[in-house]
Amino acid sequence: MKRFAFHWLAVSSLLLGLLASAETRPQYGGTLRIAMHAAPLTLDPGDEKIPDSFARRNLAPLLFDTLVTWDEAARVKPGLAESWQATRANQRWQFRLRRGVKFHDGTALTADAAAASLRAVNPTWSVRGDGDSIVIDCDGARPEMLAELALARNAIVKRDSDKAIGTGPFQVVDWQPGKKLTLAANEEGWRGRPFLDGIEVEMGRSYREQLSALDLGKEDLIEVAPEQVNHFSASRGRLVDSDPVELVALVFSRDFSSSEEKILRQGLALSVERESMHNVLLQGVGQSAGGLLPTGMSGYGFVFPVQADLAKARQLRQQVHVVPIWTLGYDADDSLGRLLAERVALNAKDAGLSLVPTSPGTVDLRLLRIPLSSFNPWVALERVAALAGVPALKGGSGSVEDLYHAEQSVLSSERVIPLFHLPVPYASTLKLKDWSVRSDGSLLLSEAWLESVRP
Repeated sequence: MKRFAFHWLAVSSLLLGLLASAETRPQYGGTLRIAMHAAPLTLDPGDEKIPDSFARRNLAPLLFDTLVTWDEAARVKPGLAESWQATRANQRWQFRLRRGVKFHDGTALTADAAAASLRAVNPTWSVRGDGDSIVIDCDGARPEMLAELALARNAIVKRDSDKAIGTGPFQVVDWQPGKKLTLAANEEGWRGRPFLDGIEVEMGRSYREQLSALDLGKEDLIEVAPEQVNHFSASRGRLVDSDPVELVALVFSRDFSSSEEKILRQGLALSVERESMHNVLLQGVGQSAGGLLPTGMSGYGFVFPVQADLAKARQLRQQVHVVPIWTLGYDADDSLGRLLAERVALNAKDAGLSLVPTSPGTVDLRLLRIPLSSFNPWVALERVAALAGVPALKGGSGSVEDLYHAEQSVLSSERVIPLFHLPVPYASTLKLKDWSVRSDGSLLLSEAWLESVRP
């Protein structure tokens, strides 16, 4: 009797183990419902009229592929290119394409088509097809080429009239610009079929609306405002955020025109009480920033001071006889941006400066939230410098010392005043499995699936 009981116990344990394994095994089917704050008017990741955003980075990998990509740990991985090599001291790069890849319209991906896509976005590049490979010739060493090609803007796109056609895991079923996007699984994708049958993306939804929709079960995956992270309870679902990859900064619209104006800009930078804003308005989320790149990216971000020095700011102000009234623009749809702009204006007033917060238009400076374009510090710094109107940076030897001096040169232009580095948070229902956040703050949904999608 005891022996029978022992065998029954062993069989029961085995069955329970198999059932538990079945419950956690990825399932095919279901439609993932996503909400986002942005309301993009185009799906083409290379459209330069549309600024970089985390929304673009989230949508692009669903529809398009890059030659190379990066996982959540920032490790390089093959994409449409199965192998690559650099020659002539990183001045020539050759990428061998995968065979058998097709665009969503059924046409084959060729080296000429991929080269044309890259040339359209990078008109100064020398890109050509060579058999089953793409060759990129640079006018100088380009050690950060892999990081460049992993950017969403460099996805391989077939541009047919007003359509952007890709090779990604999903294809467009319905597109209502700025409102809604409906996708279906690409049954013939080179990676294999995704687990999800489809994805529906609702656009232009406020953070408050997104949280409410998640609570009501109307959305499966949403964005969360950074300042709301500490108020998100585990009972609502799963919260995941990235490293600090968004720079909040004050950016002047032009160079300073006199030594007095330069002094006033330095005074403004010293007047900003980052720590109090970080503790109160941001609820301690993210990091106060004195530099453009977060410490986790550069390794030295902590050397830039973040403490306000009101006495020094007032001293600088007293060196100038006539103080202009500066207009400070912010995104009218960004409630956090408005609060930060108002607090900066109060800090400036304490230093004897005059800032008038206003909605965007022709303004003297703007409060911007800048997505750091890449985990690669040189690529990220180059994009920030471009937004600040600073001449293009060169990678130099690629050393930390060169990076530090390059960042210092941007800061010494007095065009940009860093304020904070923020993470990008997302939340999902518990039934959404195997999703994560990449190093650039974008969603990784290639292996995502919905639990119990079948009755």
